[in-house]
Amino acid sequence: MATINELQPPYAVGYLVGSLSTVSINRTLAKALLRLAPRDLTFTEIPIGGLPLYNRDYDADYPQVARDFKATIAAQDALLFVTPEYNRSIPGALKNAIDWASRPYGENVIARKATAVIGASSGAIGTAVAQQQLRSVLSFLQAPQMNAPEAYIRLTPGLITEEGDVTDPGSEEFLRGFMNAFFEYIERVLTVVPSPR
Repeated sequence: MATINELQPPYAVGYLVGSLSTVSINRTLAKALLRLAPRDLTFTEIPIGGLPLYNRDYDADYPQVARDFKATIAAQDALLFVTPEYNRSIPGALKNAIDWASRPYGENVIARKATAVIGASSGAIGTAVAQQQLRSVLSFLQAPQMNAPEAYIRLTPGLITEEGDVTDPGSEEFLRGFMNAFFEYIERVLTVVPSPR
């Protein structure tokens, strides 16, 4: 377990994109967030597409893909969730991944990780409902959450390039501020709950 004096950046942040699509606008948003983040955050994508559907029968003997998934989460100081909204809810693949991460009972690797939630949609409410549902799940799993600033992004064509460049200065400033706030939040959480990395 790290001590207070060892809590120095860079901090390891795992990010999960809730969509499985290779052309997801939330994957595009994630690229922008990584570009705009403070240099003292290092990022690892935690893929969710290769996990089978969670079944309690696996609890006695987790498949290797799920063990690797959980080990990657456990190695992070914080988690960033970038989620779309499907039918006013979080995608099934993301919920499935969270279920794997939290099981078996007593082996929840999300607990005590600093978390942030953001998402993009082409619609006006920008994943607000999905984010609220995701926050409820993370609360149950005892994951500290950055509650502000909230970020419900309406991603219009051309706002973010395929490479992750934000073309609107106001949006770029907001997203940079979101990531700066997340960095500060991670520091606060790690001061109270040191990461065992």
